[in-house]
Amino acid sequence: MITKMTKYSFILYHMEVQTFLERVQEIGMVDITRENKGVDEHSKEKFALLERYATAEKSIKALSETLSGKNISSAPDLNGYSPEELLVTTENSLEERIYLNSELKSMLRERDEAAQWGAFTKEDIDKISSLGYKMHCFVISESNYDSEWESKYIIHILSKKDGKCYFVILTQEDEELNFKYPESKFPTTSYHIIEKKIEEVKLNIETTEDRLASLLKMSDIMHSGAVSERASLDLHLAGVASVKEAEGTIAIMTGFAPADKREELHKFFENTGVYFIEDVAKEEDNPPIKLKNNYFTKLFEPIGELYMLPKYGELDLTPYFAPFYMLFFGLCLGDIGYGIVLLIAGTIGRFKLPKFKGYMMLIQFLGIGAMLMPMLNGVFFGAKIQDIIPMPDSIKELFFSDIKMFWFAIIFGLFQIVVARLVNAIDSMIRKGWQHGMHNLGWAILVIWLAIIYAGTMMPEMVIPAYVNYIGYAGLAFIILFSSVEGNIFKRIMKGAFSLYDITGIFGDMLSYIRLFGLGTAGGILGLVVNSVAMNMSGIPYVGWFFTGLMLLVGHTAVLLLNSLGAFVHPMRLTFVEFYKNAGFGGGGRAFRPLTKNEN
Repeated sequence: MITKMTKYSFILYHMEVQTFLERVQEIGMVDITRENKGVDEHSKEKFALLERYATAEKSIKALSETLSGKNISSAPDLNGYSPEELLVTTENSLEERIYLNSELKSMLRERDEAAQWGAFTKEDIDKISSLGYKMHCFVISESNYDSEWESKYIIHILSKKDGKCYFVILTQEDEELNFKYPESKFPTTSYHIIEKKIEEVKLNIETTEDRLASLLKMSDIMHSGAVSERASLDLHLAGVASVKEAEGTIAIMTGFAPADKREELHKFFENTGVYFIEDVAKEEDNPPIKLKNNYFTKLFEPIGELYMLPKYGELDLTPYFAPFYMLFFGLCLGDIGYGIVLLIAGTIGRFKLPKFKGYMMLIQFLGIGAMLMPMLNGVFFGAKIQDIIPMPDSIKELFFSDIKMFWFAIIFGLFQIVVARLVNAIDSMIRKGWQHGMHNLGWAILVIWLAIIYAGTMMPEMVIPAYVNYIGYAGLAFIILFSSVEGNIFKRIMKGAFSLYDITGIFGDMLSYIRLFGLGTAGGILGLVVNSVAMNMSGIPYVGWFFTGLMLLVGHTAVLLLNSLGAFVHPMRLTFVEFYKNAGFGGGGRAFRPLTKNEN
């Protein structure tokens, strides 16, 4: 459900705005209308600073594995540094690390190229020049080297490596050399000198990474600085977003807070001395949305928020789609064993990752759904329970065949469509009046009636009581008479008759639920393939058991991950398209974001 909001309008002297907002920020209960964009130079600078914080935190955390085990004691003492000083140090260290690593790669390449020519010094080259000789360097394949050249030229072989011959020919300064091969470039620096520089660069990299490791340990302080800057920015934006009246001397602001905090806030605002007007928030005020659900449905709020929040005054559909989503996930995953794995993983995660407790509990419930729904056809890690456990035929017949699972997916989908239409009907009757919900009630009746009629054609022994048809006719009448509640009776009947075309849309929605069967069956087949391949490996002498176990572990893990992705996405699609559409969901609400110092 959506938390009821109270609207507050504040009128105060413009010099008191900052002090007032700081006090509002301390209680953290009021969403002050503000613009999250750079409305002035100050806010633009704040946004740029926040972006720097985010980039630095992301970059240094990405290096956490590289920096683990570094010698922090050798790094400079950073205690007492402010968050912004830590930010600047982090940015400089990251840039220095990038530069040094780039320089190291360049030097390594230069060293490898120079190593082929052997060790030399600048004095050696200068000495040759002082004797009146000029060096000509060549690199050719060893097979092309002709030893007769040694009688024609002053030649010296420097090295032979990887089938190549590196040599130099000395000529007089004024002598022209005519040689059949092109000259190569002689390195400007010897490899042993480059080696020394490489060691220096490596030492500088170690020093820089030690400093980054120390900064990583203090990332919480830097993060607190980002939180503080974010709170300061929100405070500033709330102030500049206020409407200035009376030549800028009076500020008028609007805020929203949960209605159940009314008494507490009333006392607070009275103590501040600010003049305020409170009123019940209305839909036209576009209040922010704060969802309030029970222990179970609250876990599914992040899934609904992936699409959009409902508008104020609209029905929160989270409690209605949550159980369907859990069971749809189970149908798509299609394996009891995988459901057990998810349940265990979620249970372990609740204790090992307390920050993600909500998500871990969601995984637990999805695991329960994945244990319940595959019990219909008895798939356990790709195998059928009825095939691996001896049981009477009377019990085996209770398990669904593939064709029964196909029809179950469609019937389950129709059930969700009917629930969506009934939810829409009841909500419309409560908010707008009984006439506004009658056509959706009629659609719910019509869908059930047509499903029963179709079932009767498939099962001749099925006897449909006469009153069922009368109820179906009543549903049809509701659609025709109440699809439009405006205009005279003839216009309403015409619009209602045209609205019957929507039956094609419901038929299309029904076919969408076949994906529940398709994904579950595909997952079962993949699990069966893994089992078959693993069992074939058992015949390998001596080590067959090892490869069988390895294949089962790796194969089923891959199938679980692949199926979980589909089982997460496709029920979401059925929820946001089929269910939301039939439930009349509009959406477009904005999240409740109170002005607070603890905003993350």
